[in-house]
Amino acid sequence: MNLDDFSDLIERPDGGVRRDAEERRERLTVPPGALGRLDELGEWLSAAQQSVPVKPVDQPRVVLFAGDHGVAELGVSGREAGTAYELVRAALDGASPVAVLARRFAVPVRIVDGGLDCDPGLLPEAVVRHRVRRGSGRIDVEDALTAEEAEQAVRLGMRIADEEADSGTDLVVLGDLSVGGTTAASTLIAALCGTDASVVTGRGGAGIDDLAWMRKCAAIRDALRRARPVLGDQLELLAAVGGADLAAMTGFLLQSAVRRMPVVLDGVVSAACALVAQRAAFRAPDWWLAGQVSGEPAQMKALDRMALTPLLDHGVTVGGGSGALLALPLVQAAAALAAELPERAEEPVEKPADETAEDAAEDAAEEASGEGEPAGTTTA
Repeated sequence: MNLDDFSDLIERPDGGVRRDAEERRERLTVPPGALGRLDELGEWLSAAQQSVPVKPVDQPRVVLFAGDHGVAELGVSGREAGTAYELVRAALDGASPVAVLARRFAVPVRIVDGGLDCDPGLLPEAVVRHRVRRGSGRIDVEDALTAEEAEQAVRLGMRIADEEADSGTDLVVLGDLSVGGTTAASTLIAALCGTDASVVTGRGGAGIDDLAWMRKCAAIRDALRRARPVLGDQLELLAAVGGADLAAMTGFLLQSAVRRMPVVLDGVVSAACALVAQRAAFRAPDWWLAGQVSGEPAQMKALDRMALTPLLDHGVTVGGGSGALLALPLVQAAAALAAELPERAEEPVEKPADETAEDAAEDAAEEASGEGEPAGTTTA
């Protein structure tokens, strides 16, 4: 598998449709610019859907990729290593922030086990049946995955994207449920942006103290040494310092762009996978929105590189897709406004006074000469 092949498969949202949407926006009763960024969102959706006016976002879905990362053994996370299954369990039981929001917004949630480090019997078969391996390797000293596992994970993500597109999902809110995932994600972003570990090291969704932050920074520094030699191959990079859940998410993003299915990114993990996907297919980011600012410095590095501006900045750091899901009503509102606001009535065009006088003179001349009389009449 060569991820660069996606570059030939992914097209940008329809530019002609977007121009038509912009022209329609100029005809609406609300003045252009009065709706701020909602105008831009509506036009983006029109281009993605190839529809003017834009269609409503009626079948959104939250898709969460879950996994444990061996680097968490170093104490770089606010959670114990190997406990990502607890995050999954809370989401399934409706006790996590993303579950509460999804219930409130009536959006279904799908959880995919890419590499959880737990007994499969602890979770439903529908979640664990996709698992690539049990936990990912400790990226500071070993590869996260073998080459075969990396390809398997990417293909898993592609398959999930196809299933969602085939089922009618019209927009995906993408997030992760992981322990140690922000360390792997920050390593990927630092490698692809050419920055030092200290620039991208944050405190994660659960929050860590200064000592844990220093351990995390050191782990990213060591992992970067392993990442730089394989920067030329995205699949090798994911195998070296990514993880099963991150590789699957990358495949999901690429195939979603192939299937013209828009995606809202959540935090630093989804941003890292998006950056890897952009490296493979430069048009792919045109299909994504950045849902929110997560507070992770690596996330902003990645979004800047992809020229994606977050929709929200509410200080939500909990992760798990919650911040991106909060942006969904904004996207749906943009679609509704673009489609349902009325257009201005066209004003009648009046002829200039001199043109009216000239027309009257021509009519008089025609009447005098007999032209324009009804058929079958004669002149005296």
